[in-house]
Amino acid sequence: MAFLDEKYLLNGPTSEAIYAGIRDLPIIDAHNHCDVKALSEDRLFTDLWEAEGATDHYVWECMRKCGVEERFLTSKEVSNEEKWVAMAGAFELLVGNPTYEWIHLDLKRRLGINEEICAANAKAIWDKGLAILSRPEMSQQNLIRQMKVEVMCSTDDPVDTLEYHRALQSSPLAGVVRPTFRPDRAMNIFKKDWPEYVTALEKRWNMTFHCLEDMLAALRAAHNFFAEMGCQASDHGVNVPYAYQVSPESANEAFMRAREGKAISEAETIAYMSYFLNEMAELDAAKGWVFQIHIGAVRDVRDSLLRDLGADVGGDISDHLTDYVTPLLPLLNRFDNRLKIVLYNMNPIHNATLAQLTRAFGYHVSLGLAWWLNDSFIGMKTQLEYVSSVDALSNMAGMVSDSRKILSYGSRHEMFRRTLAHVLGSMVDLGRMPMGPAERLARHLSYDRPKQLFGF
Repeated sequence: MAFLDEKYLLNGPTSEAIYAGIRDLPIIDAHNHCDVKALSEDRLFTDLWEAEGATDHYVWECMRKCGVEERFLTSKEVSNEEKWVAMAGAFELLVGNPTYEWIHLDLKRRLGINEEICAANAKAIWDKGLAILSRPEMSQQNLIRQMKVEVMCSTDDPVDTLEYHRALQSSPLAGVVRPTFRPDRAMNIFKKDWPEYVTALEKRWNMTFHCLEDMLAALRAAHNFFAEMGCQASDHGVNVPYAYQVSPESANEAFMRAREGKAISEAETIAYMSYFLNEMAELDAAKGWVFQIHIGAVRDVRDSLLRDLGADVGGDISDHLTDYVTPLLPLLNRFDNRLKIVLYNMNPIHNATLAQLTRAFGYHVSLGLAWWLNDSFIGMKTQLEYVSSVDALSNMAGMVSDSRKILSYGSRHEMFRRTLAHVLGSMVDLGRMPMGPAERLARHLSYDRPKQLFGF
């Protein structure tokens, strides 16, 4: 088997046949971090670093691990060509890591560049990339169409005006790009920038918040606006999924203390966040939206990165000790059978807990695909195999790219579909399922299930 050839990740004729039936299906990508402005302007990428490294903290983390100096990753004083050459010089040290495969897949599938990235050919690949990316057919909207992206959901804040989504409705991608309601900054009362954000929310919705209910009224207005713009899901990124049932008075007391600049206790923080999350779930339930919870990211653990570069630059991890069940059960029970919920876990150690939760709560609670540091071949394979042993694979929510790079949408979904074919093919070969149901399940999880679940 050659590197990234037609048998990549497939383990025999059965998995190859299953993959052949799903490889060309359209992509439904219900969670990514698309630059909607750039997409609406149908920009060309200027070079390979802009396309592959400029916004990707996966790449930055991996290159730091391989000894690349920080200035070749995030400094504005270093050219993109120098950054690409530095990455290429260390890239072979990354072999075995999924980022090594993803970037090669991007270049091979989208740009027709088949060389293995290394120091010796860094300049040649760079030059080839410049020529290819300058072609009109390589514009961002054209790339989305080439990858057969049928629906893709960006990640958007309640203060966003969504003007670039509106612009896309007059483009060839009309109906393809949808916003997702992501109110994390309003919920994260413990963060230093929370007061500043609440002020921005007041300004956006031309309101003054005298109490928590006033802020919730603004969020309801934002929720309605997002619905008008085609939104059909919310998303909530949490470390611990606090969702206890709390009185409005207790939540408001914490809100008012924080607004007045007073310190609030851990108990007050949990009360506010729990009440907030439940209120957002009520909005989704009323509209029939999907309520997504991405659980388990411990943010910015490396002090030097946070101090020198700020948040979200590659200093995040997952915590295997977090109790997901106790804080989440109150929400699952409150919305039992009246809200579509998708649970995503970042750490594979939580596969069992969440798979068993989705089994216990039936059809309306689904498990999302392995997420973030867990969405590699190994992470997805392990998750799929375990879920099949305790829950119904058919109830899973389908693949999301979670990507900040347009070129990666196809690569991420290809890796998932090949992994799925590998797992189902193995089950067929072991006599655990017939071929017909395996082929139908592969199509269901690759396309039909996310389309039906999110209502696209």
